[in-house]
Amino acid sequence: MTPTAVRDYGEARVQALAAPVNAQVSKPELRVLQVFSVLGMGGAETWLISLLRYFAEHESALPVKVKTDILLTSGEPGLFDAEAKALGARLFYVPFGRRYPLSFAREFRKILRSGNYAAIHDHQDYIAGLHFLLGAGDLPKIRIAHVHNPLYHRINDANRSSRRFGQTTGKRLLSKLATHVMGTSKQILDEYGFNDPAFRRVTTDAAHCGIDPLRFSGDRRRAHQDVCEEFGWDDASRVILFVGRLDGAEIEFEGRRMSHKNPQFALEVARLCLEQDPSVRMILAGDGQSKRSLFEGQVAQWGLEGKICFLGTRRDIERLMLGSDLLLFPSLAEGLGMVVVEAQAAGLPVLASDTTPREAVVIPEMVDFASLSAEPAAWASAALERLGQACDAAACNDAVSRSAFSIENSAKKLLSLYSA
Repeated sequence: MTPTAVRDYGEARVQALAAPVNAQVSKPELRVLQVFSVLGMGGAETWLISLLRYFAEHESALPVKVKTDILLTSGEPGLFDAEAKALGARLFYVPFGRRYPLSFAREFRKILRSGNYAAIHDHQDYIAGLHFLLGAGDLPKIRIAHVHNPLYHRINDANRSSRRFGQTTGKRLLSKLATHVMGTSKQILDEYGFNDPAFRRVTTDAAHCGIDPLRFSGDRRRAHQDVCEEFGWDDASRVILFVGRLDGAEIEFEGRRMSHKNPQFALEVARLCLEQDPSVRMILAGDGQSKRSLFEGQVAQWGLEGKICFLGTRRDIERLMLGSDLLLFPSLAEGLGMVVVEAQAAGLPVLASDTTPREAVVIPEMVDFASLSAEPAAWASAALERLGQACDAAACNDAVSRSAFSIENSAKKLLSLYSA
């Protein structure tokens, strides 16, 4: 081989070897600005962290490199901030409210101009319209408002005229400035009035939050033993799990005082279950210290200390679901009820209020519904009947993995929206 041929061959080899590297470097970047109030222990926030993990772990297989920035309109740090940063997200703390409209607009526009975003994904329903107004002229092509919380929250917030005005104005602005209005369920979009003709030019659809179903897989028998050991219970105990905040604004419903997640009602059901079956135990996982103290006093009056336990905020909900025998979910209102989906992934039967959107049901035989107009005694009877039923946990986990609620399918839907 001549020197020239050797040189040509060498250059060709270098180019061939460099091609995959260059392809990796030249992979298009898709930049998205997510808008939250704070990264607390909520369903949407947990979903966002799952998305960041998914995009980081599957970067080589994705057609684009997803870069995520997060705007936090409370201006306050949250539980997931450190993890979000570790997964590559940039966080901007910019307070939004009546006191900060000009400073918010100034900082918001600066972020938009420097970010080169393909999409903005705002998770504050009607209020997203006000954000979009303050960013008008610098907004990206794709502008998504996402509705997560039930309308019940907004009705409670609207007691002040200023908040009513903000919500009404925000909704009107979304019809002009949003390209997409997504809901955790189609039911919630109807409740918020996004089926109105004013939104005919806006794409409206469900974009379900996703989970990693593998986190909810495991040996249910061993997990049950582990949970019972933690609380000093006999392994034959039948464990009812409640997941949700203990506090929240109360309203009068069917002659009872009820709050969003309805823990008081759940406690009454558990007490009645214990009267009929002494092997029943209950754990409540969720924040709300003031109510927790009140409920613990009530449990002590019933003589059920040690049988009904309050755990506060927990980071091992998957383990608790695997180790429990029933999820009790008497919620007053839900955008979807992701905890119901998570329970199905763990092979945990569910007894839920009939206000829960049916879109949360992946495996019909795993979820029973009851009316909040029914007495707690009727719920207790239904709970005791369900406690004795077994399930194929592996099949349940597989069904959720193949559903729209898997993080893989959830991420794919978002990428299609962001890339539109």
